[in-house]
Amino acid sequence: MDFVTANWKAPKHVHALTTTRLGGVSQGVFAALNVGDHVSDLELDVRKNRELLSSSLKLSREPQWLSQVHGIELVQAQDDAVRREADACWTDEKGLACVVMTADCLPVFFSDSAGSKVAVAHAGWRGLLNGVLENTLSLYPDPSDVHVWFGPAIGPDAFEVGAEVREQFCDNSREASVAFKPVDSKHTKYLANIYELAAMRLRSQGVVNVSSSDLCTYSDSERFYSYRRDGQTGRLASLIWLE
Repeated sequence: MDFVTANWKAPKHVHALTTTRLGGVSQGVFAALNVGDHVSDLELDVRKNRELLSSSLKLSREPQWLSQVHGIELVQAQDDAVRREADACWTDEKGLACVVMTADCLPVFFSDSAGSKVAVAHAGWRGLLNGVLENTLSLYPDPSDVHVWFGPAIGPDAFEVGAEVREQFCDNSREASVAFKPVDSKHTKYLANIYELAAMRLRSQGVVNVSSSDLCTYSDSERFYSYRRDGQTGRLASLIWLE
């Protein structure tokens, strides 16, 4: 199994990583470590992949898997095997992993400097625009004490969006315009930098400790699933937990 491990200044007892597609049992377009149970992969293969993941990470408790809807809902992790509808998850319990799934969207990890409370959010452009990061950040009384890490997502040279997406972000903040580059002379399509858009939103809330993997899921088909690139495909898992 191959992981992208968070490179940030959170305490050592905070574990944060994103899986790659390497090391599982799924076949075809889902090869190999697909953890998404909503993408028409074989149920038994997905279950086996999740078991392999938990075993590889030596997780003692069942992770909190979510039913994601590109919203802003934040839930507290529970190890009751119930899949909750939300796009962000947090915990202050040891050994209980919070998980979000992605295949181009941005996984965003949170920890305070003491490592007393951790969270992870699934930030597609809709969730990002509507406030999923701000909602998750509200867990912490002091944003300047929060460490944030961005996992692998679609990169700024591959994430094409329409002018209406740029307009919505710029209506929220003029600063957002620098995260969009026009693709055509008529300015109907833009390349969006989801990493920079997320960083802007966090900085505006007082977060100063932001680091990033800067990896592009779209351009690396060997390691990452990408919905934009492949259409039907698997999902990566981004997990955070307290040792």
